[in-house]
Amino acid sequence: MTSTQGAADGAPVHRLPVTPRAPAAPGRTEGLPSTFRAARPAQPAAGGHGVRAAAPLSDEDRGRLLDGAHHDPHGLLGAHPVRGGLLIRVLRPGAQRVTVLAKGLRADLLPEGDGLFAGVLPLRTVPDYELLVDYGDHAPTVHDPYRFLPALGELDLHLFGEGRHEELWQALGARIMDHQGVTGTRFTLWAPNARGVRVVGDFNYWDGTGHPMRSLGSSGVWELFLPGIGAGDLYKFEITRPDGTKTMRADPMARRTECPPATASVVDASHHRWTDEDWMARRGERPVHQAPFSVYEVHLPSWRPGLTYRQLAEQLPAYVKDLGFTHVEFMPVCEHPFGGSWGYQVTGFYAPTARMGTPDDFRQLIDALHRAGIGVLMDWVPAHFPRDDWALAEFDGRPLYEHQDPARAAHPDWGTLEFDYGRTEVRNFLVANAVYWCEEFHIDGLRVDAVASMLYLDYSREDGGWTPNVHGGREDLDAVAFLQEMNATVYRRCPGVVTIAEESTAWDGVTRATHHAGPGGFGGLGFGLKWNMGWMHDSLGYVSKEPVHRKYHHGEMTFSMIYAYSENYVLPISHDEVVHGKRALVSKMPGDWWQQRANHRAYLAFMWAHPGKQLLFMGQEFAQGAEWAESHGPDWWLLDPSYEAEADHRGVRDLVRDLNRHYAAAPALWERDTDPAGFSWIDGEASEDNVFSFLRFAADGSPLISVTNFSPVVRHAYRLGVPDHIPAWREVLNTDDPRYGGSGVTNPGPLTTEPTPWNGRTASVCTVLPPLASLWLRPS
Repeated sequence: MTSTQGAADGAPVHRLPVTPRAPAAPGRTEGLPSTFRAARPAQPAAGGHGVRAAAPLSDEDRGRLLDGAHHDPHGLLGAHPVRGGLLIRVLRPGAQRVTVLAKGLRADLLPEGDGLFAGVLPLRTVPDYELLVDYGDHAPTVHDPYRFLPALGELDLHLFGEGRHEELWQALGARIMDHQGVTGTRFTLWAPNARGVRVVGDFNYWDGTGHPMRSLGSSGVWELFLPGIGAGDLYKFEITRPDGTKTMRADPMARRTECPPATASVVDASHHRWTDEDWMARRGERPVHQAPFSVYEVHLPSWRPGLTYRQLAEQLPAYVKDLGFTHVEFMPVCEHPFGGSWGYQVTGFYAPTARMGTPDDFRQLIDALHRAGIGVLMDWVPAHFPRDDWALAEFDGRPLYEHQDPARAAHPDWGTLEFDYGRTEVRNFLVANAVYWCEEFHIDGLRVDAVASMLYLDYSREDGGWTPNVHGGREDLDAVAFLQEMNATVYRRCPGVVTIAEESTAWDGVTRATHHAGPGGFGGLGFGLKWNMGWMHDSLGYVSKEPVHRKYHHGEMTFSMIYAYSENYVLPISHDEVVHGKRALVSKMPGDWWQQRANHRAYLAFMWAHPGKQLLFMGQEFAQGAEWAESHGPDWWLLDPSYEAEADHRGVRDLVRDLNRHYAAAPALWERDTDPAGFSWIDGEASEDNVFSFLRFAADGSPLISVTNFSPVVRHAYRLGVPDHIPAWREVLNTDDPRYGGSGVTNPGPLTTEPTPWNGRTASVCTVLPPLASLWLRPS
């Protein structure tokens, strides 16, 4: 095949309409209109201006081309030198006449039937030419997409084939670009099992007959540059499967989508101008493990239902900043068809959901949060994907993104499919996706969902329902390698970003560096932090008990310190704990309404003082009593001044604000979260009292005391052993303060250190412990 030269500089750019015989409803993706078929003349006549009839296509080439099953349409269409001139052939279904226009040349091509037009022009070289396509009711002048060289380089294909293209979104998908002097969109798709691929969209009335793509060899990538196509155009790919049937698919690499339930991809280019340079330059100055890290988890569509990304940018940063959280964590924002999945069943891994606006609108929200000094974490879901027949499942007619083995492909719990982490291109798709969100959207951290389901071959599977790995074990070695590569790549490319594992088992080394081998023989997974599911389960179990029974469960609250430094932990009270009959946090607590709120407040202060970072789901910051539902979000009316119990809820929110304020001001609570020297029990054995008391230490040794009384009685003259070099202590936080809705039992003056041995220490202080409350004491 001989490629042609590009159009001259300044050549007009037009769209590429294809008019079917009968008007079709544009803009929809369901079904293809019937392809226009003109009568095929037996012997085309010679045209004017020296145009001669071209040698006809072979029946095989013609059939495959018109059926969308040809691997090299550019070898049949476009301009090609032949004996005696230049052959130009075009495929324009519905056209009545096609005229070639070039400098000093105007020549009509001869109809070959089925929308094909061709002719041999008396030219020795390929001119810069355009096509005047007459459809009867309109006749646009357009560039011929089949005169362009491939718009994807060999290096891109090589890196993708090796699974090492860390900016894959620059190579695959729909990308607006200038190519050979012409502006348009390059479409590229990985579909190695396809017999043919065509681009369909609103620009060709969802009939891709005239827009077949070419295969770029063994890479499995298909490519077509379409002049005149730009931002906002809808598109999909029509794939001819190995068995000859066809399927219409959304672009796996689409950076923008239609709003569900519509499923088309959208050509997009960002025009956002970031204003967070200071944030991006500073965010990596202090390691996250040695920094304050207090997270407000948000489901964006329901935080305040109906708000767009830009409206959220006007409200969310101010609210989070006022409460003092250092970070927000968005539940998944990647496009998903079913809102009830909360975003955990993703179909558009490279596109923020269109439910609240465009990708640039989402960038505006992140920009606003950064300007307010708030980091942005995002739930990321590489563990599985849904089976929708327009998305990834059996994408090109055979298992592609999912594992070839149906038993390994099917997720046993969620009715979804698991990725094939052993396939280099699939692993590349996911690793590049993690980098994409951090680089293109300035995301500060990825919380990786369902890591345990990825790590174990027998996850939720019965005996006999899984096959051991090559070493006879239950570990998924491909998933391990993928997670290690993802973490290593993100940390290398994106300074200041943290990755967080939701991993519910005792897998060794989740937050250990990938080059450090552990007892299991694997290197660390390389995450920065891990959700402490054990602490969450044990502590919620404890506080849900009646106080009279808590002494029998005392160890559930102290057990976490046995393994607290085995990983770098986050203490999560997430959305998962306040749905599906689990009740809201305050509703888990026993007793009447006052006791429930008191337990709630005491538990939050205990959590903020415990080693590890904190995460709290929206609504729990003001003691919402109802379970969360994505259909209406938090019960903001509880904070309406007209509501009779508004003060009860406002008091809890005031406490959360003060917790974050004191937390940020006390390095003892975050500077040595991963260092055993940063914690010491005062008394972890006071089960009869339902009391937990401990010391936290900053890097310079400055201490903070946390003591929690999980019983409903006031404990007078309660003695605590303390360091003897601190002469006095003052109460900096008391969850029983009347401002928070408490009973007002406080320690108003300095607590003098006395030379009375207690709790194995040579000195002590005498305190009053309020009922169902936590105290924080700092040196006076």
